[in-house]
Parts: sequence; structure tokens; C-alpha cells
Amino acid sequence: MDIRSVAFDTGGTVLDWHGGLVRAFAPLAEKHGLTLDAHALVNDWRLRTMKGIVGQVQPAFHMDDVHRQVLDETLAQFGAGVLSTDERDALWRHWHRLDAWPDFSDAQSAMRKALPVVSLTMLPTALVVDVSRRNGIVWDAIISCEMIGVYKPHAQAYQTAARWLNLQPRNILMVACHNFDLNAAHQAGMRTAFVRRPDEWGPPGPPDPQPNMAYDFIEDGFDGLLKSLLACLPKGQGAG
Repeated sequence: MDIRSVAFDTGGTVLDWHGGLVRAFAPLAEKHGLTLDAHALVNDWRLRTMKGIVGQVQPAFHMDDVHRQVLDETLAQFGAGVLSTDERDALWRHWHRLDAWPDFSDAQSAMRKALPVVSLTMLPTALVVDVSRRNGIVWDAIISCEMIGVYKPHAQAYQTAARWLNLQPRNILMVACHNFDLNAAHQAGMRTAFVRRPDEWGPPGPPDPQPNMAYDFIEDGFDGLLKSLLACLPKGQGAG
């Protein structure tokens, strides 16, 4: 297995979007006396966003635009239309202030001592820059589907990232907690690693918590992935 770079899905794999958005919504719900299931609300927001961005080709918008557009739909669906435009905008902008999962930063930093590590994501570039600075995450590159103009799970998204890294797809390990992403990366020729994120969707749990195919690595967390990855590299490459 000749892995020369690691590419991370960044939305739910790296960032705790669910927990961050529930916490951001809580004071707004209290202010307006809203008694609703905030977990269900932010999950609905996420589902609507994914429906609007996954598989897009040369759209005239990016994922932040979809976040804002479908937020109004979600709030109406949950009877939370009382939120003002300023409050909606503040909630929407919280996507840029999300925290990374606690086990990510140290493991990712250790991986970078051995290999180039990149963000390969559907999130817009500015969002990844903001959350990376907030969490002290240093990437060797940020490759957003916004840059490519073609969104996962189209093979072109993965193949273009490989070309930009001057690598063959087989030399890149795609890391994600979502089967659709890894299945597509596998079809595009990449190596794959499934890292479980059981809390990504809050109490209901992820829609696809278990791997649906034989990926190259299947791990419960990033520390496990780090150990497994370093163990398969040539001797001395992971010594830093």
C-alpha cells in the first residue's frame, strides 16, 4: 500500500457541526420561548443542505449559500419562523466557528510529520480556513469542491484533487465517516479509511454509522487511524 498523502473529509468527519449548532441555537430558542427538539432541527438543516449541494456540477453557489437558503425552510418547518434576519444570519455564520472533534488535531498533526495531509471537502474554502484557524489545524492544502466546480461524489472531484497533488488516486488515503464519500473515493481509485463518528448527528446517531464495504482501514477514532497508518508506512517515514 503506497500511501503518499492523506485527504480528510472535513464536515462531519473533522467538525462537530451538530453539537456546535445545537449550542448556538439554544439561546435563540430561550429568547423566543421556543420548545422544540433542537437536535432534530439542526439535523433537518444538515439534510436539506446536503440535498442541495451533493453532486452539483458548476453551480453558481457554494455550500455556505445553501446553508443560508435552507435555514429558512428548516425554521419554518419547526415553527421557529420568529427568528429575525439578524438572528438567522448569526446562526448561519456559526458554521465558521465550529469545533473539531477532540481526537483530531493531535492525530492530524502527527500524520503531517510523515505525509502531506489535506482537506478534501464540499465545504467552502473560507469556512475551512476559519474553522482551521479556530482549532489550530494546519493543512498542507485545502481542496474544496468549490475550487474544482464539481462536488462529491462525482469521480472528477477526487481525480482532480489527485492531479493537483501530482499523485495517482491510489497513492491517496481518503478519510471519512460517511460511506457515500468513501464508496465514491474507492471507485475513483483512492485508498479509504472509515473513522466512526457516533455523535455526529447527536442523540439519533448517524444515518450510516457502520462501514458498508471493506475499506483499507476501519477505526473507532483518529488515534487508532494514526497508529494503523504509521504501521503501514516504510520504516522511518513516520518518525518525524
